[in-house]
Order: sequence, then structure tokens, then C-alpha cells
Amino acid sequence: MPEKENSIHQANHQIARAAGTVMVAYIISNLAGLLAKTLTAKAFGTGADSEAFYAANRFSEILFNLVAGGALGSAFIPTFTGFLVKKDHEGAWKLASAIINWVLLILTIISILAMIFSQQVVHYILAPGFSTVSLEKELLTAQLLRIQLPSAIIFGLSGLVMGILNAHQSFFVSSLAPGMYQLGWIFGALVLAPRYGVYGLSYGILIGASLHLLVQIPRLLRLPHVHYHAGLGGKNPAVKEVGRLMAPRLLGVAVVQLNFLVNTYLASLQPEGSVTAISLAFSLMLMPQAAIAQSISIASLPTFSAQVAAGKLDEMRSSFTSTLRMILFLAIPATVGLVLMRSDIVRVLYERGEFTAQSTTLVAWALLWYALGLVGHCIVEITSRAFYAQHDTKTPVLVGVGAMSLNLILSILFSRLFTSIGWLPHGGLALANTTATLLEAFVLLLFMNKRMHGLDNRNLKTGVIKAIVASAVMAVVVLLGISTTWGVSYGLQVVLTIVIAAVVYTSIMYLLKVEEIRSLIRALKRKLQRA
Repeated sequence: MPEKENSIHQANHQIARAAGTVMVAYIISNLAGLLAKTLTAKAFGTGADSEAFYAANRFSEILFNLVAGGALGSAFIPTFTGFLVKKDHEGAWKLASAIINWVLLILTIISILAMIFSQQVVHYILAPGFSTVSLEKELLTAQLLRIQLPSAIIFGLSGLVMGILNAHQSFFVSSLAPGMYQLGWIFGALVLAPRYGVYGLSYGILIGASLHLLVQIPRLLRLPHVHYHAGLGGKNPAVKEVGRLMAPRLLGVAVVQLNFLVNTYLASLQPEGSVTAISLAFSLMLMPQAAIAQSISIASLPTFSAQVAAGKLDEMRSSFTSTLRMILFLAIPATVGLVLMRSDIVRVLYERGEFTAQSTTLVAWALLWYALGLVGHCIVEITSRAFYAQHDTKTPVLVGVGAMSLNLILSILFSRLFTSIGWLPHGGLALANTTATLLEAFVLLLFMNKRMHGLDNRNLKTGVIKAIVASAVMAVVVLLGISTTWGVSYGLQVVLTIVIAAVVYTSIMYLLKVEEIRSLIRALKRKLQRA
């Protein structure tokens, strides 16, 4: 028993250490992303150029996510990790090489076709509403799409390199890659856009994608036994296994991306600025989701996969429960903060230049409804990874397909409902996403509870109650902070309010004897003493 408990402790410690590393890198990347979007908002506001840019950027992201994003990550990493656990490095690199070749082939073909038929892609798929406003707006979107499409190919390769590094428990460099992408975006906004307009911004996206890949290459080449094999591995059983695992997940990702397309489609038919508003608001909601859930989930998947490969399912159950509890401790107060400070955050980050007070209203309205789904997004992120580690992509995909199908229906219904009561209709798109995601999270947890023959539900429930109590106290502090005149600049007041709220939440959790918080504080004390 002590040996088993020690193994669980080591696994949890490994996840926590890796998650901390990824979280730091993600925070850096998010700050760079904020700067990129702030510069874009200042230069283009929520006008036609901004709408065209974000619509074109959406299609490139969809291609990446379909082929090499979540689909390959959920299928490739568990299979690749299985080879590493068995010390079969030759098999691991044959698998990685074949998947790399497949991704490059598929994305290149799709990108070339999309370049040829770019105007048709915009007119019939991306933003049909643009042509009703102005044919020039549609043509501009098509031109920007052609510039950005090669980034999907680069991202495809980079996403696989990221998966290989993560499987080797190497997280920091791959987690910095998104920040390098944002640096390219920033370069486009600062250097290229003043001379080439929104076209320069799109070239910045292409530069950023290249940096996303290049920053990881040196670490990849230093991995043990690295070796590239030509060919598609048609007779390789491992390649077929990845294909088998990827097929249902691909369907799930396709449905999710279809929802993004539908949202862009519907927003293009709504008042100008709606496409930019939902893009910026969703990105703001994803910032804490990335720092909290994505960082921890990325760090957890290799450990979960190794536990499954070694037949240690009990240990995986314990690791999953502990990880989920920590995610909830962070996601609940983040949700409260985003909802209460939504307008203040948008105003401080974006309101300058072409981004007016009206633009702030548009983005803050969407952020309100997206923020309510933050906890759901975080739960889906970690629970799906737990299924993938068990080589089960069907369950989360079927649940996700059902949820996102509901999202499609709710997007139309809520948009019409919001319009009928005089509310901005793009808020209905955000509420539809939140509703569907919360339902998806609930159902996934039910299935995981059954799969694991019960989680430590009492421990989870106790932790959630304490987090809600601490968040309620924090909410009072936030409301006082944003409603009181401090005698400092508005931006500094917002930052100080966030910092004080975080300190209050952490202090309340400490007083409520939450062991994870106490352990974190003890670790920080030890580091300070050593320093």
C-alpha cells in the first residue's frame, strides 16, 4: 500500500510540476496574445478590415484543429507514449514520421484547393453576410485567406512536434510556441500593418506560424533516438491505431469547428462588429481556460497515458480526481472575476484608436455569456484527456457531437430570442456555446465516474463548496474595487483590483484548510527560504 501511495504521489507531483511549467509559458503566451489583439483593435477597431481578418483567420485555425490539433493529440500521444513506456524507440519514431508525412500531405492538398476557391469558401462557408454588405469586404476576406492558408500546414507540423515533446515530458519550449506565434502577429501589427494595412497583419500570422514551429525544432533534435523515416506507414499497425482513434475524434472536432463556422456565419448577418466581438470575447474567455485547464491537461495526458499503459488504473483515478479538483479551484474564481469585470477588462485592453466605447460594449456583452461557460470548458478539457489516455475517443466525441449539435440549434434560437427582446443578438451565440458546453461537461463527468467505478466525489464536492464560498467573498472585493475611486489611473485600478481579489481568494481558501493551497504556500515558502 505505501508503495502504491508513493507511486500516486510521484505521478501527481509530476503532473503538478509539468502543469506549473506549462502554466507559466501559457501566461507568457497569453500576455503576448493580449498585446497582439490590443494592437489589432487599436489599428482596425471592429470595422470591415477587422471583420475580414478574423473571418479569414478562423478558416486556417479550423484546418489546423481538424487535422493536427485536438484530433491528433488525442490519438497520437497515447499511442506514441505506449512505445516509449515499452522502450521501443524505433517503433515510436516510425509512427511519428508516418503521421508527420500524412499531416503534411493532407493539409497541403486542402490548403491549395482553398486558395483556388477562396472566394467561394468565404461566400458559401465563412461569411455569406459580407457580400450583402459589400462585395469588396468579401473579396478582401478571400485575399487575406489566401495569405494565411500556408500557416495551417506549418501549424500541422508544429502541433505534432509539440505532441512528441510532451510525450517525452518536455513541456516548456512547446508551451512557449503559442507565444512565438503571437510575436509574429505583433510584428505584423506594429511593423507591417502601418505600411500594408490588414494585409501586413495577415503576413504577420504567417511569420508567427513559422516561429511556432522553429522554436521547437532545437529541442526536438536533442531528443534521444530521434530518427525520421520516409513513407506513410501504410502497413504499420500503430499508424492504423492512430487512425482508428482519430476517426471519432475527428468527427467531434469537425462538429466543434462547424459551430465556430456557424457562429461566424450568423454573426456576419448581424450588425457590423459582431464577428470581431465574438472572436475577441471568446479569446478572452480562453485565456484563463488555457492557463488553467489546457496547461494542466497537457501536462496530465502523458502521465495518464503512462499509467494506463502500465495497467495502473487506480492510480490514474486518483491522479484524475486530484487534477480535476485543482482545476475547479482555479476556474470558479476566474469565472466570477470575468463576469464582474468584463467591461473593465475589455476597456483597459482594447479601447483606444479605432476601438471605441461602442466596440467595448459589443465585446463585453459577448464576454458576459462566454464567461459563464468557463468552468464547463475547463472540465471538458481535462475529462476528455482522461478518456483519450484510456484509448477511448468515442465517448467524449459522441457526447461532444450531441452538445455541439445542440449548440447549433441554440445559436439560432438564442440569437432570435435576443433580437426579439431588444438585446444584441451576438450575445445569444455566446450563451448557446456556454449552455452546450456545461451540459457536455456534466455528461462527461457522469461517464467518467462510471468508467472509473466512482471518483472521490465527496472530496470534489467539499472542494467546490469551499471554492464557491471563497469566490463569493472575492466578488464583494471586486465590486468594491471597481466602484471605488482610488486616485490612480483606471488601468492600474483594474490591475490592483484583480491582484487583491486573487490574494483574498487564496487567503480564504487557506483559512478553509484547503490542502492544495496550503501545500502550494509551503512550497513557495521553501523556495523563498532557499533563495
